[in-house]
Amino acid sequence: MIEVWAPKAERVRLRRPDREDVELTAAAGGWWSADVALADGDRYGFVLGESDDTRPDPRSPRQPDGVHGTSAWFDAAAHEWADAAWPGRALEGGIVYELHIGTFTPDGTLDSAIDRLDHLVDLGVTHVEVLPVNDFNGVWNWGYDGVLWYAVHEAYGGPAAYQRFVDAAHARGLAVIQDVVYNHLGPSGNYLPEYGPYLREGSRNTWGDSVNLDEDAVRSYIVENALMWMRDHHVDGLRLDAVHALHDDRTPHILQELAEASDALSVELGRPLSLIAESDLNDPTLIRSRERGGYGLGAQWSDDWHHSVHVALTGETVGYYEDFAALDALPKVWTKGFFHDGTFSSFRGRDHGAPIPADVSPAQLVTFAQDHDQIGNRAAGDRLSQTLSPGRLAVAAVLTLTAPGTPMLFMGEEWGASTPWQFFTSHPEPELGEATAKGRIEEFVKMGWDESLVPDPQDPETFTRSKLDWEEAGQDWHADLLALYRGLAAFRHERPELADHSWESLAAESGGDDPEHRAFALRRGELSILVNLTEGEVSWDVAPGRKVLLRTVDGARIEDGEAVLPPESAVIVGPAS
Repeated sequence: MIEVWAPKAERVRLRRPDREDVELTAAAGGWWSADVALADGDRYGFVLGESDDTRPDPRSPRQPDGVHGTSAWFDAAAHEWADAAWPGRALEGGIVYELHIGTFTPDGTLDSAIDRLDHLVDLGVTHVEVLPVNDFNGVWNWGYDGVLWYAVHEAYGGPAAYQRFVDAAHARGLAVIQDVVYNHLGPSGNYLPEYGPYLREGSRNTWGDSVNLDEDAVRSYIVENALMWMRDHHVDGLRLDAVHALHDDRTPHILQELAEASDALSVELGRPLSLIAESDLNDPTLIRSRERGGYGLGAQWSDDWHHSVHVALTGETVGYYEDFAALDALPKVWTKGFFHDGTFSSFRGRDHGAPIPADVSPAQLVTFAQDHDQIGNRAAGDRLSQTLSPGRLAVAAVLTLTAPGTPMLFMGEEWGASTPWQFFTSHPEPELGEATAKGRIEEFVKMGWDESLVPDPQDPETFTRSKLDWEEAGQDWHADLLALYRGLAAFRHERPELADHSWESLAAESGGDDPEHRAFALRRGELSILVNLTEGEVSWDVAPGRKVLLRTVDGARIEDGEAVLPPESAVIVGPAS
């Protein structure tokens, strides 16, 4: 049986190469169907109304010729999975590693990414978070211009390669989190509006018309896509892109529907499944349990954590970093989770956020010093490694991997990759490519950036220079930083204080009065994470019987009841056992 939701069409035909078109029969709710069975690899598409143009299936699993071509059927059950004994991994207690398939390896494919999974195991990572792999127009892209949510981009290897990747990750004890985009569709190859009201005209978000969550079939399109990744491709969870751009006035909210469906599938499969929201709302409703009036998502990204750490490390206070110049910014996010929890946001010009209730765990915040957005949406796509000293990069590692939240690393961060990660596109349409490049420059000029720093997203070199250089991971200070990350990850997994996810175990205070010259004493139970970002030595009182458990420089020490830190250094102090 083949089915398609096309309420806008008065006639729907199934078209296959070298065969007669098959007329589909209309059913209730705008659905059309025909008693046709497709085999793995069969090409097909739909012809709507009296047009003669073939359109891809809205739920196409493969697009061998790109988003404008015909679909190809994919038998998801054909793969012989080797992960029958995989118990899954809960997000709590984990370390997440965010990567982009196209730039993670020189070849930029799912199969070549498999060859680097052992590096992640050695690093101490537990969850691999993959930027969107759904199909988009062109060859390379961040993935947020996807138009066919059910298809795996062919240049990455298609759905069969995706299943091999997940299977290989599970064999190494790594969970897979897939980044998905349900808030908008890309600018090229989106034929959904020809089928039905997938978009809500006149209601826009940052990227265009918002997704029409008033329609039951559209809501099902989203929920069933989420289940496809976790059921058919065995992924262990989803990162939900920019959920604040989901305009939904219905009850239950689409996020709650997703959480309920995911929880039900988790019970069916007998393994944990995680939904992680990216949200600009600072609204704990997303991650609070449904029993307490929340949506029941597992976790959310914490931009407040990133901004606080970024300002502390760099002294940069332009744009949205302005609020986080406050001396208490990092101590507050360490102990409270959100910096803006009902407080005034100068960047937004209003009060923002709400406090996190005690029944929400700190581990439900995914915290990071770098990610794809905060690097790639800088004018030059520069990482912290391109402006900070190795000493400050080491401090960033300590802050990230001792955080009360669930830490996340961005690919290459662990060795201070010198390669940038820039915004790149490969729109085949010249006018779209030109508009993208122009819009990118205008955006940064408004923010005061030098337009000469902004690379052309359409230039193939912008994509190429964003690929990781794996050779440098073993060179000079890069190798030392990598060893520190490995040591910190092992320390996090071993120390019970870092597995205590209670707010009561947290305390923090700051020293210094300059955004560029700060010091912090951050505590998790019996552990003290002490940081010196000033130009001179800093000392902190320590309790008797404490010792230095980890240090970023040799000169850090305890003497006369004080921990003494040289400039640009961090230590972890605590009981010996």
